[in-house]
Amino acid sequence: MSNRNEVARPAAQGAVGDAVQRNGLGAAAQFLQAEQSLNALLRQLSFEGQVRYIYNPLEYAWDLHSRFVNTYCRDGQSVLFLGMNPGPFGMAQTGIPFGEVNVVRDWLKISGEVGHPPEEHPKRQIVGLKCTRSEVSGARFWGFFRKQCGEPDVFFKHCFVHNLCPLIFMNDNGKNLTPADIPAAERNALLAACDQGLCQVVRALGVSTVIGVGQLVEQRARRALAAAGLEVRVEGILHPSPRNPQANKGWEPIVQAKLVELGVLELLKP
Repeated sequence: MSNRNEVARPAAQGAVGDAVQRNGLGAAAQFLQAEQSLNALLRQLSFEGQVRYIYNPLEYAWDLHSRFVNTYCRDGQSVLFLGMNPGPFGMAQTGIPFGEVNVVRDWLKISGEVGHPPEEHPKRQIVGLKCTRSEVSGARFWGFFRKQCGEPDVFFKHCFVHNLCPLIFMNDNGKNLTPADIPAAERNALLAACDQGLCQVVRALGVSTVIGVGQLVEQRARRALAAAGLEVRVEGILHPSPRNPQANKGWEPIVQAKLVELGVLELLKP
């Protein structure tokens, strides 16, 4: 990573802006192509201001991530749960959205190699499945669906999970920075690329419903998909973050009631 905090540039994984080439490919292959195209767009961006460290687990954790996608991304899924961007002890470590390590290892049963970003903060080192810290958001998210579904195949029969933005931003102290903390011009360029990536993902999967995990990503998805002319239902559920007081009062019953209202909970039963 340069002094201008450019996104890391390993060997190219796909041409910038390429449309997903179907050519008989299944949903998983199309999904991975869409992510590789987004990676190529993100490598062109640079960030200044508070941003000192940038991690992209879709680069250094691609092995684990692609195993997850190839195992659970399937033709015929109709619902996409959409997060905003990775947490330091979840997807940052595993490459899997809301990827709390215990869930990834013990329930999803995904294993693989995880490398390192070009530059790591000493307090935010990547150790992959050896990470001993639990991500509360991920534990709540997957814990709920584990209770509802019993087995991963029940969840993934109709649903998949994705993050709008794969990047993690930190300042000099290793503090997590959200896209909202980034200067407007840089944030707009970032989110424009991520919007494009989301549209490619939705086309690749052919889902009819996107459920934003948190109000911000719900609103972003609604605007992006409408602007692209994609007729997709966009809804939202409460974010499970421990920084969300409402979630701390009882996230599971709130989300369960919302999914009943949306007609999604019935898809999650064995």
